Amino acid sequence: MSRAASQRPRRPAARGEHFDPHVPGIQYGALDDLVGYAIRRAQIVIYEDFLNALAPWDITPQRFSSLTLIAANANLKLTDLARLLGIARSGAVQIVDQLQDLGYVERHEAEHDKRAYSLAMTPEGEKILAEITLAVKAHDARISTRLGAAEKRQLIGLLGKLG
Repeated sequence: MSRAASQRPRRPAARGEHFDPHVPGIQYGALDDLVGYAIRRAQIVIYEDFLNALAPWDITPQRFSSLTLIAANANLKLTDLARLLGIARSGAVQIVDQLQDLGYVERHEAEHDKRAYSLAMTPEGEKILAEITLAVKAHDARISTRLGAAEKRQLIGLLGKLG
């Protein structure tokens, strides 16, 4: 791969491209009847909007989820964070390293296990999380604007049945 190609943004939205979840005139065949495919199409649209909304803070969905979980659960251990996110411990280490580099999170020796680390928000992290949460709520309202409140609750409930 050429150097120029390797420097090209990986996400289509970062390249100025827009994902159209259902292109007019294209036949999708069996894909139109698959729950997983419908969820994936919606997820791409939602993910693009999320990244655009949180670009000023360099926050991804996993970073936001991590910050939220750390803020809501005092002394959360790194291994517990990985389990809650459904990722490998090494992935959680990478996310926490990034959040620590941003100045949002600190590691402390766990109180009852000197081999483990507990995680805590920094004052800057708490301040930024409040700002980010407002942006995420605005993003969520934007992407669900065509749903009524009851439909939104129903969708969340139905998706919960799949997990």
